[in-house]
Amino acid sequence: MNTKRKKIDYSKWGYIFILPFFICFFIFSFIPLMDTVRYSFFEYYRSGIKEIGPNFVGIENYASLLKSDMLKYAANTLILWIIGFIPQIIIALMLAEWFVDARLKIHGTQFFKVVIYLPNLIMASAFAMLFFTMFSTNGPINSILISLGMIKQPIDFLGSVTGTRSLVGLMNFLMWFGNTTIMLMAAIMGISPDIFEASELDGCNSIQRFFSITLPLIRPILAYTLITSIIGGLQMFDVPQILTNGQGTPDRTSMTLIMFLNSHLKSKNYGMAGALSVYLFIVSGILCFFVYRMTTNDDPDGSKAAAKKAKKEKRG
Repeated sequence: MNTKRKKIDYSKWGYIFILPFFICFFIFSFIPLMDTVRYSFFEYYRSGIKEIGPNFVGIENYASLLKSDMLKYAANTLILWIIGFIPQIIIALMLAEWFVDARLKIHGTQFFKVVIYLPNLIMASAFAMLFFTMFSTNGPINSILISLGMIKQPIDFLGSVTGTRSLVGLMNFLMWFGNTTIMLMAAIMGISPDIFEASELDGCNSIQRFFSITLPLIRPILAYTLITSIIGGLQMFDVPQILTNGQGTPDRTSMTLIMFLNSHLKSKNYGMAGALSVYLFIVSGILCFFVYRMTTNDDPDGSKAAAKKAKKEKRG
């Protein structure tokens, strides 16, 4: 007598195991996010001991932000991000290519990986305090330069626009290039060695191999690196906050968007802070979408291009 075996469905356990994550996400992320959007349409701030609102004002907070110095602070944020990101991605690509290249026979790669990743483990606040001390007018950098006879008067690094922005960019570079290097090394190591061997047989030199093989094949990781860097750049706060004592000196040229947001939170202006948060969310989404579209290859095997070429030849 044949009896049908009852099929056991284990999928419910998967939903049970991921349920805690969604509960925590809903309570600690989704609800505050929706609350932030809601507050952005209200006049809600504190004046002395008197609390104003919440009073519905529509898009007035958004219009007020466009009339403020928000665009100037957005430009500051972009400049500081570019100063730190461009050397970061260039150095990370160079180091990743060198460490992975078997022909160079670099010894002690594990040690170098640990060394270049160490700055990423240091708290940004501690890093900023270190640079604040080193590059102050009475700091060791000025003392060394004066003792070597290179300068006669101490340089006010934090008193100039170029000096402050350069220090912020340098700190962001030092903190994150190690993490980027490790990711790019993993991406390059995922490329089949047969491809590189075939390129050598075809007479490719190192530069041709890097730009024609390595870069196209690690495009997904490059897209991930660029997207996360953009999000991190828009959220830049701790380094310029500590380095300039929250003032964005000189003349607020190092004031970032999150520092501007923090000033609204300190003054209990939750409506303006919510509107600025929504602006940041929208800008992050738009930038990440364009970066993803630019760095994603929707025709990896060339079939679409070949089909278009055949169709064009057929019409001709």
